[in-house]
Amino acid sequence: MKNEKLLLYTLALINFVHMVDFIIMMPLGPQLMRIFEISPREFGLLVSSYTFSAGFSSFFGAFFLDRFDRKKILLVVYIGFTLATLACALSPSYSLLLISRVLSGLFGGLTSALILAIIGDVIPNERRGAAMGLVMAAFSVASVLGVPLGLFLASISNWHTPFFILAGVSFLSLGMILKFIPSIREHLDQGYIRPNPMLVVSRVLKDKNQMRAISLSVMMMFGQFMIIPFLSPYSVSNIGFTEVQLTYIYIAGGAFTIFTSPWVGKLSDKHGKLKIFTIFMSLNVIPIGIITHLGQTPIPYVLLVSTMFFVTSNGRFVPAAALVTGTAKPENRGSFLSFNSAVQQLAIGVASLIAGLIIGETTTGELTNFNLVGYLAIVFSLLCIPLARRIKVVS
Repeated sequence: MKNEKLLLYTLALINFVHMVDFIIMMPLGPQLMRIFEISPREFGLLVSSYTFSAGFSSFFGAFFLDRFDRKKILLVVYIGFTLATLACALSPSYSLLLISRVLSGLFGGLTSALILAIIGDVIPNERRGAAMGLVMAAFSVASVLGVPLGLFLASISNWHTPFFILAGVSFLSLGMILKFIPSIREHLDQGYIRPNPMLVVSRVLKDKNQMRAISLSVMMMFGQFMIIPFLSPYSVSNIGFTEVQLTYIYIAGGAFTIFTSPWVGKLSDKHGKLKIFTIFMSLNVIPIGIITHLGQTPIPYVLLVSTMFFVTSNGRFVPAAALVTGTAKPENRGSFLSFNSAVQQLAIGVASLIAGLIIGETTTGELTNFNLVGYLAIVFSLLCIPLARRIKVVS
């Protein structure tokens, strides 16, 4: 039991570093746009480059990662992730940072897949839910602690600092992998042949119910990630936040979701996934509409709106994940969810890219057309409600 806990803590730390590495780029937007003198479109590409590469690697990784000892392949992948993160820290220009983010995404996507595979292999089914909860809590911890701390350090030094720290923690994680994760080879002796990527894609494309679930995932990502990457730059250039004050947004939003996420899960089980999804999706468009129209605004009011945005965003995701998961039967659930995860990552990248093309910048540095992006996000969000009603849970 002690070894199992040490293994889970190791995986949780790896997931924490991966989550901070993914999230930190968005709140660093104001600094990066100023220092590199880049446009919102170029910043959108910087964000989407990570998710595009993570999407491709997480999908194709599902079909070759099972050919290796889990510990050995995790070490190789995580060394690549660590070096890519270090490359981000050392990048002197926009173009080199962009290349480094692509590499980080490639290895980060594989890291996520391996974490889930190791939990599935090592932890018995009766304890697997709690294990997943511990490891996946890294996202909330990253929002509450990792991102605000990274932003604070970046504001008192420079944007390179968070990446240097992440690279240092990654090296620490490598030592923990060597010490606390055992060799995991049982899957190599089962003789199970995984379907090739084209077969998985073909099987999903022929299933109308699963295609509706995939479409729901895509539209949900569009409804969120046209907003999230530019929330920080807009808060600084238009609303009047300082770069240090940006930490308040992530601390408040992350802290509340730690408590509301389990509550929403219980509500979904008690009152039905579709009903709770509809309620939170409807509520989510309110802060989107408000926050994309704000000018100079007092901090407490902005925090109230931004926290509502994070809470309702998380609230619609919990029942939606249950709906999407339930569209696949147990025998092909893994391959379907792998495909769905990859599509989600790609959708995040496309959403960030489109928003970057729409948003402009004045000569004084203020962002324009964020209200248009907000309208688009609201349309995509509301379209999710009738689509979710057409999804049938089969298992």
